Amino acid sequence: MSRILFRAGITAATVALAATTLAACGSDSSGETITFAAVPAESSSTLESSFGNITALIEQETGVKVEFQNASDYAAVIEGMRAGQVDVASFGPFSYVIARDSGVDMEPVVAPTNDVDEAPAYTSLAYVRQDSDIRGIEDLRGKTVCFVDQASTSGYLVPMKGLLDVDLDLDSDLTPVMAGGHDASLLTLDTEGCDAAFAHNTMLTTLERTGQVEEGALRPVWESDPITEDPIAVNRGTLDPELADKITSVLREKGNKPALVEAGICSSEEDCVLPEETGYGYVPVSDADFNPIREICEQTDADACKNVG
Repeated sequence: MSRILFRAGITAATVALAATTLAACGSDSSGETITFAAVPAESSSTLESSFGNITALIEQETGVKVEFQNASDYAAVIEGMRAGQVDVASFGPFSYVIARDSGVDMEPVVAPTNDVDEAPAYTSLAYVRQDSDIRGIEDLRGKTVCFVDQASTSGYLVPMKGLLDVDLDLDSDLTPVMAGGHDASLLTLDTEGCDAAFAHNTMLTTLERTGQVEEGALRPVWESDPITEDPIAVNRGTLDPELADKITSVLREKGNKPALVEAGICSSEEDCVLPEETGYGYVPVSDADFNPIREICEQTDADACKNVG
């Protein structure tokens, strides 16, 4: 299987900024503080809050302090991991593959699911405003379309594959707008900044529940095949092996609502907040679970992908 490198949109300045931004929260020499970062799916304050129970679990079970890092973009998390300034991170599947296959010594540990008996998976959707005449992805020719980030799975790579399947080229057949986050993609669509927008399948529900988008204002016109969910990965290059193993075990065994209630971190399963409104919690994954992303990258020949042998 070919390795993947992230080349589009990352300049030397971006990499330097990412490392500088994340440096303040990296592991200290005592090993008592670790940094947890996440790719920007939504606003930074909401993102930190949604991971609060998971970071509290790691602290309680390992005895280390966890500092949550609000990353500015996908590249910041990838480069923070590479520079040794991030110890644990929640990635999108594509950004995980970019980091792992470009040489970052990291291991995927878990991914979220709504049902312990179901594989951790989600989909990418294309949305339009309710009054739009767009009925399907094939109608996006000549339109202005919002994407998330060139390292986003459901907000860029998978949509690119969907467009190619109907003979549309992202660069030549429409006008792309990179919004930066899944919430920003849909909010830009809602305020008429683009004609259609791609996002993670749970994001519209979140925006409607929080009142940021009026219920029924947006509607889907396309949905992808299932994608393996966002992995949490540990940085084997920065963490003490014993601590890395401990975090892995904690997340795999206790990173779910029933266990979080039993641990006293959540008062009830109904009130137990997890990222992207996950219904159950986290289940184990391995690197092989993300081979379909590598295959899509090969099929699309996206600018964010480069075969290196």
